[in-house]
Amino acid sequence: MSSGQPLNPLPGDREPTLTIAQVAERTGLSHDTLRYYEKADLIERVGRSTGNQRRYQAADLAWLEFLLRLRETGMSIADMQRFAALRAAGNVTVADRLAMLREHRAELADRIRALRRNATVLDHKIDHYEQLLLEELEESEHERQGTDGTT
Repeated sequence: MSSGQPLNPLPGDREPTLTIAQVAERTGLSHDTLRYYEKADLIERVGRSTGNQRRYQAADLAWLEFLLRLRETGMSIADMQRFAALRAAGNVTVADRLAMLREHRAELADRIRALRRNATVLDHKIDHYEQLLLEELEESEHERQGTDGTT
């Protein structure tokens, strides 16, 4: 999410807000995805302007950013919905949310370890093929030197 774009202020003392287009641009989510997140109860109902247009506040953007991190780390939509429902229920669910995040972090750590093991295997295979190509090149160079009369 970029932070260089100005927020559109609303009249009065209310917090500056963003349109769905501005949020889509900042988050990389499409308008349809933002609407889906709202319908799927991943985000609370977004405030509306007098013209009934969605107006996102800074807290909405912070929550969307966190949801994107959960998604990028492999949390399912169903688990994200469960987490969002716990969040909406208030502070009485802090222990449950903490448990969910700890479990997700442990799963993420397992996946990271597996990815590192896989990367190591790939590195060895890449080294093997690079060595084969080097040997082939050296063999080709020796053959060329032997057939053209140079030493």
